[in-house]
Formats: sequence, C-alpha cells, structure tokens
Amino acid sequence: MSPQSDQQTDQRPPQGRTILVTGSTRGMGNRLARELAADGATLLLHGRDRTRVGQAVEDLRTAVPGADVRGHAADLADLEQVRDLAGTLTEGGGRLDVLVNNAAVGGGPDRSRRQVSAQGLELRFAVNYLAPLVLTRGLLPLLKGSAPARVVNVASAGQEPLDFGDLMTHRDYEGILAYCRSKLALIMATFDLAAEVAPGLVTVNAVHPASLMDTGMVREISAPPQSDVEDGVKAVRRLVDDPELAGVTGRYFHRFADSRAEPQAYDPQARARLAEMTARLAPGAAAPAGPLPSG
Repeated sequence: MSPQSDQQTDQRPPQGRTILVTGSTRGMGNRLARELAADGATLLLHGRDRTRVGQAVEDLRTAVPGADVRGHAADLADLEQVRDLAGTLTEGGGRLDVLVNNAAVGGGPDRSRRQVSAQGLELRFAVNYLAPLVLTRGLLPLLKGSAPARVVNVASAGQEPLDFGDLMTHRDYEGILAYCRSKLALIMATFDLAAEVAPGLVTVNAVHPASLMDTGMVREISAPPQSDVEDGVKAVRRLVDDPELAGVTGRYFHRFADSRAEPQAYDPQARARLAEMTARLAPGAAAPAGPLPSG
C-alpha cells in the first residue's frame, strides 16, 4: 500500500488546504467540517438548503473563531445544480485540495415509496452516485491544479449488486436496496476514476466510515445506533490527512482496513456497463471503465 517513489507526497498540513465537504450542515459531515476547520483548513461547507447552509457557516465560525468557512447551497437531487456548483467553484479559482463526497439519501422512513430526482431518476441512485460523480468530474481541473489532491467518497458496507435490467429500481422497490445499490455504484466509479487520473495528481478512494452511526439518517429507519459520529469522522479523516496514504488510490476501506467491496465492483464488464449507462443518464459523468489501479 506504499506510494510509488515517483509520486508526489502530500506534505501540506491541514491549515494549508481547502476542503469541500458535501452534506456538511449536520451529522458526520458537520462534525468533520468543524474538526478540519479547527485544524486550520479552509472549509467549503455544502448543503441543499441555503438557510441551513448559512446557519451552519455561522455556527462553525462561532465554534471555531477565525475559521475560514464558506457556504455553498446546491440540491444534489438536481444534476443541473450540481454542475452549477462545480462551475462556481472552478470559475472562482483558488485551490481545492480535498473533496469529501459525504452527502447521501438513506433508506428513508417510508422505504417502499419510490422517489425520483429533478431529472426523473431514482432518488438514491441520483444523489448517492450520480451527483458525486458529476461533481467530482466537474472539479477535476481544480483538483489537478492543486495537486497532490484527494477525493474521498463516503460509501457503505451495505452493498448490493446492480441489476442492469432495472438500474432505476422500478421493480420491487425498497429504499434500503436502492441505497445499497447506489453505494456499490459509487465504489465502482471510485475505481474507474482512480484508474483514469494519475495518483500523483489526484487520489480517489472510498470508505465505509462506521456502522449505523448515531445520525438522523439512521434514526429515520428506526435502527439502534451501533457507533458514534466521531467513529466515522476518524475513518474519513484518515483518508483526508494521513501522509502514508499519499499516492494510494482506487481502494475501498472498511473503516481503517484496506478491504474488498462486493465482488461486482471488480468485474470490468459490470463497471464498463455501468459507465456506459451512466454516460446516457448524466452526459459527461462517466468515462469508459479502465483497469483497476495497481498496488
């Protein structure tokens, strides 16, 4: 797992970096943003509701006096808003050293009610998979210009194989099933992006931060929490901060362990088919699947 000798090493301390955390107005994303801001990073706080984003920025600045925090509102259920967010950040110049794709829609309290995005796509697939992929691709020029940069995709140990004959889960809909499929799709895209981008420029990894953290998403499904939000923050922060992970890319981590995802994620034909279908659903979001990164 050691980086190759010709790869750049990320030596910048937290206070030298600009970090975007999606879904950071509450839950694990908010706690992560506060910790990174307290360590001196410039934080780009994201949420879907402009009022809530403004309140989160104000709260963070109160909790961390002198923190450089900027708010950005975009509904990830609308891919046009996702593209606009990427465009705003790119056109604004500056740096983007780390992108944490944390925002997600969980199983939901009404698990049998199928919901759709602004583009008419199954909601969990759109928010948990397509949105972070569109955002990451839109921000790649900014990330490459800030090299060495990192993309951290918050995935889940809950993974289910994709049904390419029913990618939008029209049949036998169940929110948890749709959620688990969307998280596997995100891991598959993680592998493809990592194979596409030189690790000396941008590393791309996925992580299951913790099981059933004490968050609103878990309480929605009436599941008893099994871990604290801080447990998840620690696992994500390792991928954000750890200098030993400089150059490590295309991996799925179960908390701190370099682990294996659901077997479909390692099937080149499945990943190529997902990329092909993704390109039709969200033009510009996917490139042809490449080989898994070595190492």
